[in-house]
Amino acid sequence: MENKMVTMPVNRLMIKMGLPIIISMMLQAVYNIVDSAFVSNMENGESALNALTLAFPVQMLMVAVSIGTGVGVNVMLARHLGENNREKASRVAGNGIFLGLVITVVFILFGLLGVKSYINSQTADREISEMAVTYLRICCICCVGIVFFSIFEKLLQATGFSIHSTIAQITGAVVNIILDPIMIYGLFGFPKWGVVGAALATVIGQIISFMIALFFYFKYNKNISNDWQYIRPNGITIKLIYQIGLPAIIAQALMSIMTYGINLILGTVDTSLVTAYGLYYKIQQFVLFAAFGLRDTITPIVSFTYGMKNNERLKNSIKYGVLYTSAIMLVGTILLEVISQPLCSAFGLSGKTHLICISAIRIISTGFFFAGICLSLQGVFQSLNSGTASLVVSLLRQLVLIFPVAWGLSRFIAPDLHNAWIIWLTFPVAECITSIVAVLMMKFLYKTKIRTLQGK
Repeated sequence: MENKMVTMPVNRLMIKMGLPIIISMMLQAVYNIVDSAFVSNMENGESALNALTLAFPVQMLMVAVSIGTGVGVNVMLARHLGENNREKASRVAGNGIFLGLVITVVFILFGLLGVKSYINSQTADREISEMAVTYLRICCICCVGIVFFSIFEKLLQATGFSIHSTIAQITGAVVNIILDPIMIYGLFGFPKWGVVGAALATVIGQIISFMIALFFYFKYNKNISNDWQYIRPNGITIKLIYQIGLPAIIAQALMSIMTYGINLILGTVDTSLVTAYGLYYKIQQFVLFAAFGLRDTITPIVSFTYGMKNNERLKNSIKYGVLYTSAIMLVGTILLEVISQPLCSAFGLSGKTHLICISAIRIISTGFFFAGICLSLQGVFQSLNSGTASLVVSLLRQLVLIFPVAWGLSRFIAPDLHNAWIIWLTFPVAECITSIVAVLMMKFLYKTKIRTLQGK
């Protein structure tokens, strides 16, 4: 039986492998977009939307730690299964479950003890603070769904059952969409719970996704022993998991840090900027996560081809990876530019916040093309064992270039709402500069690792 990684043309291979991953990644954005759409149209919806924006960085951090751990489990599990080492594979799976328990306990404790201080560090508005604390506390205390779905999703993918993890994710997203209006607005005899309903709909959807993934795992995964002894923590196994998973955690966690820092900066100008940015960020995730999905497709294809030492196929893998990712981002830019006004109208914002949100979408999305270059090259860097280059890209586009520019613009050029649109220029400028740095690093890697490769 021929190996498609060897024989299928790279352009077709990337589409065939990438489409399910892209769909799965885009579904991750559904939870927060749906919550925001329904919450913004309830009574005092704009304040509620602001509350969800303040809570969002911690939700992103939960996802970052869970998925990053899952990535490490995925790679180690697949490696040991490839070696036909059932004992080590079972230990990796068991330790992945143990780490899921640890992550769950940590975020439950944060939900009980740390949420209020975290929210109050971003706002002095009592109404917004109370809603944000309530929403985030529920999400943290009931985080078992999102944490363990992330682990079991990667366990299924590592053993060839990725379609089953997608089914689990779609089911949870649909449940969330159905429950949101029922629990927020009090339909069909339910109480009118507002942001509490939004939080409950989210965690119920996540728990259902986890339960379905758990069912599929135990039903179909016959290559792994699930005895309790394998859940016992093993230091070497955990170290190997995080040697692979930690860079993924850091890259995703930077998104959380960036959002938190930008919330603080924008809050010094006006709370409507925080609301508008939070809504924009959730909307753009639908485009951005598609690029993440393609980046996660580029990584195994380039890595496999590099291992083959096939120079020509490797260059094609990099070319089509950058081309397709940039094309997705360019289409996303055009789409958001066209629908920005009707899209913002669906969220029931006040006139001031509505206009600010439109300007955020139209200005920030101009940097998508450059972001596509950055993300695709990050996938290439990881494939060529150049994690440092990938980390540099993440740090530049989400931290180093963002905070000083945004702070300077908000303090000296746009300290009030009159010129607040100028602050949005921070993002395309950061993406453009980072893409130049990424291309220069790619040229260096081409000279040192690709051009000298002996083709087969």
